[in-house]
Amino acid sequence: MRRAWGATKRVLLRPDVALGLLFVSALGLGGAWGTWLNLCAGDGCPSVAQVRTFEHEQTSKVLAHDGRQITEFGFERRTPVSIHALPDYVSQAVISIEDKRFYDHGGFDPRGIARAVYGVATLRSGTLGGGSTITQQLARNMFDEIGFERRYVRKLKEVQVALELERSYTKDQILDAYLNEIYMGRGYGFQNAARNYLGKNLVDVNVAEAALLAAILNRPGTYDPFRFPERALARRNLVLRQMAAQDYLTDEEAERWQRFPLPDEEPEGSVTSVAPYFEEWVRQIMDSRYGDKIYTAGYRVYTTLDVDMQKAAQAAMEAGWAAIEADSIVFRHPRYAEFDTVSSFPGQTPYLQGAFVALDPYTGHVKAMIGGRDFNQSKFDRARLARRQAGSSFKPFVYTAAIAAGIPASRVIVDGPVVYAQLEDDDWRPSNFSNTFEGPMTIREGLVRSINMIAIKLGVEEVGLESVAQTARRMGISTEIERYPSTTIGAVEVIPLDVAEAYSAFPTLGTKVEPFPILRVEDAQGNVVWEPQPERTPVLDSLVARIMVSMLEEAANRGTGANLRNFLPYEVPAAGKTGTTNDGTNVWFNGFTPNLQATIWFGMDTPLPIHELGVGRQATGGGLAAPVWGQFMRRVYYGVEGDEALGVEPQDPLLPIPAPWAAHPGLNAVQVDKRTGLRASRWCPEDDRYIEYYIPGTEPIEECDRSNRRFRLPGVPSLPGLP
Repeated sequence: MRRAWGATKRVLLRPDVALGLLFVSALGLGGAWGTWLNLCAGDGCPSVAQVRTFEHEQTSKVLAHDGRQITEFGFERRTPVSIHALPDYVSQAVISIEDKRFYDHGGFDPRGIARAVYGVATLRSGTLGGGSTITQQLARNMFDEIGFERRYVRKLKEVQVALELERSYTKDQILDAYLNEIYMGRGYGFQNAARNYLGKNLVDVNVAEAALLAAILNRPGTYDPFRFPERALARRNLVLRQMAAQDYLTDEEAERWQRFPLPDEEPEGSVTSVAPYFEEWVRQIMDSRYGDKIYTAGYRVYTTLDVDMQKAAQAAMEAGWAAIEADSIVFRHPRYAEFDTVSSFPGQTPYLQGAFVALDPYTGHVKAMIGGRDFNQSKFDRARLARRQAGSSFKPFVYTAAIAAGIPASRVIVDGPVVYAQLEDDDWRPSNFSNTFEGPMTIREGLVRSINMIAIKLGVEEVGLESVAQTARRMGISTEIERYPSTTIGAVEVIPLDVAEAYSAFPTLGTKVEPFPILRVEDAQGNVVWEPQPERTPVLDSLVARIMVSMLEEAANRGTGANLRNFLPYEVPAAGKTGTTNDGTNVWFNGFTPNLQATIWFGMDTPLPIHELGVGRQATGGGLAAPVWGQFMRRVYYGVEGDEALGVEPQDPLLPIPAPWAAHPGLNAVQVDKRTGLRASRWCPEDDRYIEYYIPGTEPIEECDRSNRRFRLPGVPSLPGLP
């Protein structure tokens, strides 16, 4: 053996052999160096510029008007935090279990790399250790070019990018990025993990909870504390022991924190989808303005949504749906509860639907919005997109056009039958809801009681269909308005959000406002990048609008909308109009107070009567929608009394009760007779007198006389005591 080695040594020492070996070694080293240099050729690795300009993908946070987060938009849910704002033990837990020499190496641990390469080369992947440093893990999480497959090429790519990261950033910056980039099973980054596993922000976790998060990051699916609590506990305790071994904790502290229990209930978290249709509307607006950046740039979108008002709207609508479906005599459609196992419908839903919009009539800020009964089952937004017949909800546009044309609210029209010739079909012979006629009445009374014949004759014979259509269009109705007599009683299709916009001109005394959901948008650094302003448009003379408010107040207090007063006390001034289409297919209530407005619609996706015809009462806006409006407004202005037995949480009022609408100084108040529309006199019953408001120049001059006197001198009052 010794002689063999001696012979070999003599051969190796020969000059020609030594030179040959040196040449071969140089070739090997050159090849290795060339391989190293070409490892990231092409798109194999991110460029140096990418590494040095990398920014975290951040979801855009969507916030209610008071700053409460309601949802977020993003490909990967991630909420960055700075390690300088965190307790030291958060980063210490991660370093202890993932990379003990993090602050000592230059981007990779040679022993770890050797161990990983050996494991792959020998096909011992089951016993492969964690060879990647924190910097290497960050490299492959940051850049898709590296990949996640367990091959030595991937490890070498990691090393190259890790070295570049170490040259470009400080250790604290690398650790900061790691804590925000790493996948944690329930989102990306430690902040999301703290919210989703522990129900708290990362700054509030204790030592045991920080150790649990560090344990989860190794294999989130394996160490999920709710799915595999025993595994999670063992891994967490290992982290605590490693922290003690690295002198971040004493042995006594580590033992004490090992006794801290794991979370046993999944937290609900602070991010809940309270208004999914509203949120989707916001997403579409943001996407049209900023494109895919809304999913990665970390915008903060402050919206107009009032979370508590949204909850009040949802509670009122749920009560309305439940009340309608509970009447098994007249409601014969499938119930919503019958489809609780259906994930989604490809088209129309088979159960009762509805829509709701509440907004500030002065700013257009949408405070609450419901576009349907179940967003998961049907993402079609009925509040913004559905086109349904308006029914009597359209009548205020007819009356507005009349008042604007100088026709006073005391004008008398005969409630009687009428026939209108049609171009193609048979003659149109409209009727009232009651199928009866009551003779002469003022147009005020016609609107309050929603008498069809009064609206038809007023619109067709007094004002003109063109004037009616232009008034509705100017006030905000964007859908087609056909110039047919039936349009005057709501045969036209409208969108609920349009109706809300149009009605906003009443409480503001003439100025409509476009409903909008966004207050402002900030970038990730807090700079305001967009702050849309309310789009207000004067559309009515204030005198006209004030008279309409007066008429709609009566409609809400003693007319077809009076059922709302079963829930909302008269202390709250309210005005509005019901809407019911043929056979009760669509029912509406559109109402407002001096500082809030709401539109409600109920119906089936496939236009069918809500109530079975011929077996009972027809569905109406006054019977179904007005009570829901009243319930919502009661919650807004009076709050909710708590009831422990029923599990009802108390809620404070959301808005102060507003003062009644003030009399308009430009209007003339005249006492008139409601049967004739003339000035009140002693020749007409006192019980029929009321105060009417007039635009100057439209007041009646003649006094009413419903007596049986045979002789009268025009303009000369009779002597007292004479018949």
